[in-house]
Amino acid sequence: MKLTNVEKKEKNQVVLSITVEADVFEAACEKSYRKNAHSINIQGFRKGKAPRKIIEKLYGPEIFYDDAMNACIPDAYEAAVEEAGLKVVSQPSITDVDVKDGEFVFTAVVYVKPEVSVKDYKGIEAEKDEAVVTAEEVEAELTRMQDRNARQVSVEREAKKGDIVNLDFEGFVDGVAFEGGKGEKFDLELGSGMFIPGFEEQLEGKKAGDECDVDVVFPETYQEKTLAGKPAVFKCRINEVKENQKPALDDEFAKDVSEFDTLADLKADIEKKQQESKTASADNAFQERVMDKVIENLEADIPEAMVETQLDRVAEDFSYRLAMQGMEFESYLKMTGMTKEQFRQVFKPQALRQVKIRLALEKIAELEGLEVTDEDLNAEFAKLAENNKMDVEKVKELLSAEDLKGDMLCQKANDFVIANAVAVAKKEEAAEAAAE
Repeated sequence: MKLTNVEKKEKNQVVLSITVEADVFEAACEKSYRKNAHSINIQGFRKGKAPRKIIEKLYGPEIFYDDAMNACIPDAYEAAVEEAGLKVVSQPSITDVDVKDGEFVFTAVVYVKPEVSVKDYKGIEAEKDEAVVTAEEVEAELTRMQDRNARQVSVEREAKKGDIVNLDFEGFVDGVAFEGGKGEKFDLELGSGMFIPGFEEQLEGKKAGDECDVDVVFPETYQEKTLAGKPAVFKCRINEVKENQKPALDDEFAKDVSEFDTLADLKADIEKKQQESKTASADNAFQERVMDKVIENLEADIPEAMVETQLDRVAEDFSYRLAMQGMEFESYLKMTGMTKEQFRQVFKPQALRQVKIRLALEKIAELEGLEVTDEDLNAEFAKLAENNKMDVEKVKELLSAEDLKGDMLCQKANDFVIANAVAVAKKEEAAEAAAE
């Protein structure tokens, strides 16, 4: 392989002119002949036995060029990139393919990682939320626990909002029952908004054994178009009225719903967990604000190809998380009414931000002389193996050591920036403190 020219253009585009020597290309053509000869019929020769020179005389030497070129391009391209010392961030676009004097020449157009400048990344000031847990928040969680452990008890009284009414019903439009409008022994919580507007309110005041007609009008936006905007009558029979009875908040409740023996211990645990959650959220939000300021001080002419590659990763990760929830990516697009291109446009700002952060952190690691040792790398492989319950050698097969090392280096740079950042109170919090 000969790298005959390297031309740098705008937006970090590089054009490589590459030549594959005649002897290498000839060997590739010979390989192509041996691969394809069996499918070429030449009169006077058994199938697959015609000499190469005869085939080329009849069809021209170009008959074997496509396969030979495709065989030569990958190795020649990689060697050219290495010789030019490029950090490529896109797939190559192969153009100007030709054979001259037995040599195979082609052009590879690629995008490379941009030159990066980042300044003022030490001592960044950013707002940090105060992680405070109030007594009201602890009580709210206790109430939710009460709700989850409430019992439904049958009552001999009129139904009111919040009760569960068990009913049989059938809906009619213009006196004719419509499909999907019938139910038996259906539990409906009054006030839940489960049924169309106006339905649940008309059941308030009814008790077990009552029969009634519920008059409603289907919304204009109702999903079943044949019913949208039409008045309907639901003939209902109340089978049972039930109320939610919450358990008392006492030590027995704590024993029933947790590993604690007293309500005080349960409250303390709730407060601790809420504090941990709020602290983690505040830390994450603080880091996001710091990174926003880091990329404000970033200077780089970022190729569009880098953003598109990151978008591919975002889409792949999104699709994987959907699959974990039992949904296919295509189904998600149909449900949201989005095309793949619209999806990419929605997530493009996120992808661009991720590219900027990565470039900034790589540069900061370089400026600060941060390193990932072999010991660090092996420890991370061991950690991943333990977390995923896999053999460490299997993890090493699945993950690129170079990619993992790059991720770890960026994490070290991120930790360095955060450790040197300054947390300041949010403006409204500072104003409140000043007023007090």
